[in-house]
Amino acid sequence: MQAGRQRIKAAKILKTASDLFSQKGYANVSIRDICRASGTTAPVIYYYFGSKKGLFDAVARKQISMEDFIRELSRISLVRDPRKGISFFVASYLSSFPERAFDPGLYLRDSATLDRQAAEMASRDLERIRRIAADIIERGIQAGEFRKIEALAAADALLGMLNRVIFQHIHFSKTSDRESYRRFATDFFFRAMDPRP
Repeated sequence: MQAGRQRIKAAKILKTASDLFSQKGYANVSIRDICRASGTTAPVIYYYFGSKKGLFDAVARKQISMEDFIRELSRISLVRDPRKGISFFVASYLSSFPERAFDPGLYLRDSATLDRQAAEMASRDLERIRRIAADIIERGIQAGEFRKIEALAAADALLGMLNRVIFQHIHFSKTSDRESYRRFATDFFFRAMDPRP
């Protein structure tokens, strides 16, 4: 019972800190701010997380991780038909990308300093996603469905199209008809990868 309450209290602190860090960044949030918003005290925060930096690191690990999204894309990559695999990949990417993982406040340690650990975590996850796309493309090349080209370069081109929509929304609050863009990006990619001269 006591352990359950402690987990709930730690989760509430983590959620509150996540919201505050995402909105304001590390340097602009104090332990006092977190205490006030979560209804707790500084010693409780220090007990669970050790320090403000420890709390920030816990928030970053939880929030920035794209593990569930990567797991979903990995399942999609198992589809035998590479054209279907690309279609499913594009649809899932545009509908399920974990946008909260890129809240700017989670990357700013000080007002102008990028948090290296958070940036490295995101970079590793994005590279894993790139490799998943390249694996699907490589299977399509081997099957003769796609023209012979470097699979990683083709994955970069595909992800570039998809990331433009995602990051325009995250950073500039631009909305787009993702279903129309999904059809466009998929069709554009298939035309570019057509093996026939």
